[in-house]
Amino acid sequence: MERLSARLLSWASLIDEKTVEQARTSSRMPFIHPHLALMPDAHLGKGATVGSVIPTLGAIMPAAVGVDIGCGMIAVRTQFTKEELLARDLTALREQIERAVPLSAGRDNRKVVATAEPRVAELEELATKAEFDPARYAEHWRLQLGSLGSGNHFIEVSVDELDRVWMFLHSGSRGVGNKIATHHIGVAQRLAEQWWIELPDPDLAYLVEGTEEFRRYIRELRWAQHFALLNREEMMDRVARQLSEVMGEPVAEHERINCHHNFTESEKHFGKQVWVSRKGAIQADEGRPGLIPGSMGTASYVVEGLGNPLSLNSSPHGAGREYSRSAARRTFSHEQLRQAMAGIEFRDTDAFIDEIPQAYKPIDRVMADASDLVRVRHTLRQLVNVKGD
Repeated sequence: MERLSARLLSWASLIDEKTVEQARTSSRMPFIHPHLALMPDAHLGKGATVGSVIPTLGAIMPAAVGVDIGCGMIAVRTQFTKEELLARDLTALREQIERAVPLSAGRDNRKVVATAEPRVAELEELATKAEFDPARYAEHWRLQLGSLGSGNHFIEVSVDELDRVWMFLHSGSRGVGNKIATHHIGVAQRLAEQWWIELPDPDLAYLVEGTEEFRRYIRELRWAQHFALLNREEMMDRVARQLSEVMGEPVAEHERINCHHNFTESEKHFGKQVWVSRKGAIQADEGRPGLIPGSMGTASYVVEGLGNPLSLNSSPHGAGREYSRSAARRTFSHEQLRQAMAGIEFRDTDAFIDEIPQAYKPIDRVMADASDLVRVRHTLRQLVNVKGD
């Protein structure tokens, strides 16, 4: 860990100056308490740095959570072994998963399926309690439940160091969460203009605790966080059904972990009750299970938090980009992607060049930097990879 200033600590050994300066700017906001923590995977973001933990007193910056509210990971350990899985047709498994889960931006389910019905009902009840109608943001939000999205979102079937098969996926609150976040970022920016508040960056606009705008944001934020969690649960159940069909017997779940990495919670740190916004970071209280994925084609990790107080009980959420998507497309080729994915069943298309492992920080370096934040319980190597364009 390196103390970059009195209000900025960094665990990132690989970080560029633009990212550091962006984090410095955020750390100077007057309500930061006690300091901003940069995770090992930190990289440039919109307003606030991706891979940052931002504790605030009496205010929240909606852009410090990000537009994919509640984005995170879920993993399930099954009873199957690597040998049993490799005896099956992995191409067929991938294609079945691709048919069961809508992929890519803007893709929804055609109908609310039976497994999604109780989850939709739960979200409807929660929205009523939160006093808002999610359809005002996304008319078809019910059909979004159980859909993956695109970018770095993925579904994987992997094996751990004991050759046990895991299902692993990454997704968030989809279009409805994005629109909720975008709305409240706009509200905060309009209030800043209305009250002549000078900001170092418009995306650091904030909502003040105790105001109606703040209360509404928290209600809708919590709904979107729960949508994201249930979205992952719904997709995981569908993946389990496809794996069961291919393996010829029902999946027996020996462990299930579901965690956010774009979210806000009220927590006590350094003697104060603060709002902790983790934008690309997971909660890592002592003994708390968590998930840190690598990039496409590399290892992922099942971890346990060490409860490091300086990190505000947090850890990285993944590898962190070194190349922007456009830079990755200019730098790397389809053939390099194929080489990086050797031995992994995936949809072989140049649409995923910007997700090539070389576009990200080396996950082993990230995990080494995080050695005082988490301990590794399991190392996962993917055998099947599913992504949306």
